[in-house]
Amino acid sequence: MLTTQCSELLEPEPIDLLTDDTVLNEPKDVPNVEVGLYSAFRNIIPSAVIAGDCTADMLLFNGTFNQYRELGTKQITSANASALSLWGSIYNTVYIANFILERLPEVPSVPAAQREQVLATAHFLRGYAYFVGLYSFGGMPLVTETAIDANRNIPRATEDAMLAFILDDYNAAVGKLPAQPANAGFAGRFALDAAFAKYYLYIGNWAKAEQHATDVISSNQFLLEPNYATLVTEDFTDEAIFEMGYTIADDPGTSATGLNNVFVGRREMIPSNEVVVALATIESGERFSSIRFRADLLKGNDNGWSVAKYGTADEDNNNVVVFRLGEMYLIRAEARTQQGKVTEARADINLLRGRAKAPLLPTVNQSQMIQIIETERRYELAFEGHRWFDLVRTGRAKTVMNSFSANWKDTYELWPIPQREVQNNPSLVGNQNPGY
Repeated sequence: MLTTQCSELLEPEPIDLLTDDTVLNEPKDVPNVEVGLYSAFRNIIPSAVIAGDCTADMLLFNGTFNQYRELGTKQITSANASALSLWGSIYNTVYIANFILERLPEVPSVPAAQREQVLATAHFLRGYAYFVGLYSFGGMPLVTETAIDANRNIPRATEDAMLAFILDDYNAAVGKLPAQPANAGFAGRFALDAAFAKYYLYIGNWAKAEQHATDVISSNQFLLEPNYATLVTEDFTDEAIFEMGYTIADDPGTSATGLNNVFVGRREMIPSNEVVVALATIESGERFSSIRFRADLLKGNDNGWSVAKYGTADEDNNNVVVFRLGEMYLIRAEARTQQGKVTEARADINLLRGRAKAPLLPTVNQSQMIQIIETERRYELAFEGHRWFDLVRTGRAKTVMNSFSANWKDTYELWPIPQREVQNNPSLVGNQNPGY
């Protein structure tokens, strides 16, 4: 019974079960549909944390669920439930965004400002959903409408086509999102700027990555928290640009795949010995607070360490960050370094080191700074889902991961297209990622 129950919890609903029960016929329906879009999008972010840190060298398998065993032991298959969950969450978001983009322009009497803002939100969240998908799975089917039959046979788009589509979605939202949303749980102008900064970082357009990161930093709407531990223990901090907020009713920590359950409750994944040692260094400083130790858990292969960043439903640290100010300084530092602006990059890194009570960087050269930034991202963004994506985009995955796991293969630089999706979409047959 337990095996069956867990399997049901881990199995996301097929996208083609979505129907037009979602109503968008009159102005009073608009807020409910927008909430539905955010609800779908929120499921992407915990899954992206799993992808970013469980696939890399940040976490070790310590539990019973096969999906985490595959990630932890680097023996990933196309039946992996975490891959299926992320894929499904992406297309749930895309479906609702497409529904809004199709229907909202035809709904009469919606105030122009509200219509513009909700359409922009749909573009932005759809674009970011595909961004996560591109760097997790490679090319994906680009779905732009809600017709189920038409969507069942769409081939994978190329990387270039997906990048162009994402950029078009981001550009469609420019100037139409609020400069100051109600809180960081809603998309605003600077969340879009942060997404642009990350997009250009990933494609190596250093000047534009620097520009957009600077736009966020210079807005003065966000402040580095004086104590790094605040980022671990509190939601909606002063440096939160965009983060997924949850209530007790829908907190991801209460589900079998929720981050608190995975990292603390069931302890399916625990901090690797390597990352514990890294976070314990003087250069990491107070960023060591991302993990905590309990002697009573120390037994067998369990090293007693747990991720500290994700609390239970009744704690004040159960949100999952999409963008925060610390990442913008790291993006700007990397972009500046790649342009030869090493002194300016050093100033950005020293802001983060100063906040973490770590030693400030001395003068270094460009190649040294590139390596330093990789390490700083590991410290600063620990367990926020960046490590795997960073190693792959910088070409460092093979070197780092081969020393971490004897089972690592270049195959794992992308997750597999879920086998169920290959079976349901004829255009995906024979188009699986290499090695799966």
